[in-house]
Amino acid sequence: MKLSHFHFDLPEELLAERPAEHRDESRLMVLNRAEQTIEHKQFKDIIDYFDEGDVMIMNDTKVFPARLFGNKEKTGARIEVFLLRELNQDQRLWDVLVDPARKIRIGNKLYFGEDETLVAEVIDNTTSRGRTLRFLYDGSYTDFRTKLTQLGETPLPKYINREVEPEDEERYQTIYAKNEGAVAAPTAGLHFSKHLLKRLEIKGVKTAEVTLHVGLGTFNPVEVEDLSKHKMDSEEIIIKQNSADTVNNAIENRKRVCAVGTTSMRTIESSVSSNGRLNAFEGWTNKFIFPPYDFSIANCMITNFHTPKSTLLMMTSAFAGHDFMKKAYEEAVKEKYKFYSYGDAMLII
Repeated sequence: MKLSHFHFDLPEELLAERPAEHRDESRLMVLNRAEQTIEHKQFKDIIDYFDEGDVMIMNDTKVFPARLFGNKEKTGARIEVFLLRELNQDQRLWDVLVDPARKIRIGNKLYFGEDETLVAEVIDNTTSRGRTLRFLYDGSYTDFRTKLTQLGETPLPKYINREVEPEDEERYQTIYAKNEGAVAAPTAGLHFSKHLLKRLEIKGVKTAEVTLHVGLGTFNPVEVEDLSKHKMDSEEIIIKQNSADTVNNAIENRKRVCAVGTTSMRTIESSVSSNGRLNAFEGWTNKFIFPPYDFSIANCMITNFHTPKSTLLMMTSAFAGHDFMKKAYEEAVKEKYKFYSYGDAMLII
């Protein structure tokens, strides 16, 4: 497959600027791969497609307020700092992106907050916009992390052309998020409400939690026509033994095993045994899934509508079948489904 196979025209007004009023009332397109049919539903109707003993695999990562704004020493220029990952807890070293990058050089200091009690020194360049910062703060590590949380804001994707609002703090987070470490939400999970999860539980549908701390690499544009040459950034994943057992039990009993989102799918496909079962694992993955690809664990998938030429679209095409996905996306544009992080959802069975 080539990059150009994943191009389509996406009208700008279909990029969702805000979430649906109620989590589980966004629209849902249901693709049946065996029948090659497309249905139009509401997300809460998803319960009709699952039965007792089926399993939903959910990414329990939690988004932290990764976007900070600081001022450069001497000039006072406003600089955006996007926290990517912590490199060293004791030395308070972080990998970050800075904007505008041309103004930020090794040795520069940045001051944060009105009282400027948090300072960062640039100690290395990593990529064109990437820097390594050492944070300087008088206080314990716990106080330092509290300060970052106070000063940071919800890292909404760049395409959302509005200021962050108070409701984003709650809505750009799944209701089952608990392991902090993501700089972007696993968006397929945003559609689940407490009420819907309870109804699924009463019906006997099980959940298996895995963790993939979503990094910005997920959204890096693919810049090579030959997809086999694209390299994904590594992201940290955790699969506990009890989750692996729940999933494997469902596979043995020929139940529906549903990956909630591309991040859950990448996680489980990164730790598969030779006999097609899920292994417990803690480590990193840079797995890139694109057509053709044989999936080992999940036999159904929930996902959002993705932007043209994205790695997320490539994975869902691999799962649904490229031609079928193309047809579904044409239908989604025609029916004015909302795309991307705050957009509508798709169930592929």
